[in-house]
Amino acid sequence: MVYLALILATIAIDQLTKAWIIDSFQLYESMEVIPGFFNLVYVTNSGAAFSILADVDSPWRHYFFLGVGTVAIIGLTVAYWKLWKVNWYYCPALALIAGGAAGNLVDRIRFGSVIDFLDVYIGRYHWPAFNVADSAICIGAGLCLIINILEVRNQEVRERQ
Repeated sequence: MVYLALILATIAIDQLTKAWIIDSFQLYESMEVIPGFFNLVYVTNSGAAFSILADVDSPWRHYFFLGVGTVAIIGLTVAYWKLWKVNWYYCPALALIAGGAAGNLVDRIRFGSVIDFLDVYIGRYHWPAFNVADSAICIGAGLCLIINILEVRNQEVRERQ
């Protein structure tokens, strides 16, 4: 099954890159890769995207994120079973999102927070650090958007005929 294979591949690549960062860097250590544009840096994020809720000091925050991640993976899998018949391209799109969510969920279970290490910036303006799982989620979401736009366009063309 391609869907499950893509999820597992995304988790594996995400976890292998994070293991390399943990083994190669001290927390908050960074290494310039492309001057003025890209660093590798070892940071953690106990919140959601862009550190949302990271400053909430409650034990429930951890369980909240575990629950949200689990529900997201289940919801994405249900959506896959319904949508792959409409357009096969939903398979890789939803698998990337689910694999990314699962990769970050593994971090939350193992470490209590997510390991981030990709630091893109221009001058002193830094995008929040992210990881392979976050990238997979964004790519999958972008693919879903493109598929939806193309599906609407194809449906409009069929209706005109």
